[in-house]
Amino acid sequence: MKFFSIFGKKRKGRKKRWIQKAIKKPGALSKQLGIPEEEDIPVSLLKKIKNAEIGEVITNPTKKGKKKIKVTRKLKKRAVLALTLKKLSKRKKKKRRK
Repeated sequence: MKFFSIFGKKRKGRKKRWIQKAIKKPGALSKQLGIPEEEDIPVSLLKKIKNAEIGEVITNPTKKGKKKIKVTRKLKKRAVLALTLKKLSKRKKKKRRK
């Protein structure tokens, strides 16, 4: 029998490596935006994609990648996931400093 806590304590049988399962095609967002995988994707571009409507064509505020990008449902999901993962890594770094 698995135990699940509603109070945020450690759970028995907790799923590990959920991030690896969430990312089905590594580098797909970079490829869609026309940015090499070695380079970081600018946060300003990710935020602009997140705030845009599906089907809208946006202009890239940075000099990296394509100049005009059509926002699709998949692109928007990938951008939101990328922003979430960036926030997670920042939170982890703060915990290590303390």
